[in-house]
Amino acid sequence: METASERQVQDSFWRRLIIGRRPRWTLVRLAVVVAASLFLFTGVLIPIRVRGTSMVPSYRDGAINLVNTWSYSRHGPRRGDVVAIRYPDSALVLLKRVVGLPGERIAIRRGTVFINGEAIDESYVKNPRAPWHLPEMQLGPTQCFALGDNREMNQWDHVYGPFELRQIVGKVVF
Repeated sequence: METASERQVQDSFWRRLIIGRRPRWTLVRLAVVVAASLFLFTGVLIPIRVRGTSMVPSYRDGAINLVNTWSYSRHGPRRGDVVAIRYPDSALVLLKRVVGLPGERIAIRRGTVFINGEAIDESYVKNPRAPWHLPEMQLGPTQCFALGDNREMNQWDHVYGPFELRQIVGKVVF
């Protein structure tokens, strides 16, 4: 059975551990941590949930990923980047991989992506010989081409194509 002095020592230990020796400074530190967390998770890293199987096997349906909204403040997206794209006139955000960059010509033949007439290596695609076809098109100076990794899905079940760079919310961190 515990004595009163043992309970008091235990209570003071937990109080000191949680609140600290100086409660005012603890409150200041707590306020700083809360403010930094709010800034980080509302202004820099935005959580998004993957819906659908267009990015399988790289990203699973239902997974939550973080998008770095500052990732393209110094440069534009690069080929192979997985980005979050705000769908026009909607709150919907798509998770897609950038394969075509501004000013390039892009085509898809038998599931293989061709940039400026040359096939690109897409090691992340599970079935690169899927029956996907897209005639060659020229991307504008403010466009990139993005599509999902799951080429085993029917081509028409995917949302893909050219997107304006301003629609890109940021790069998926994990």
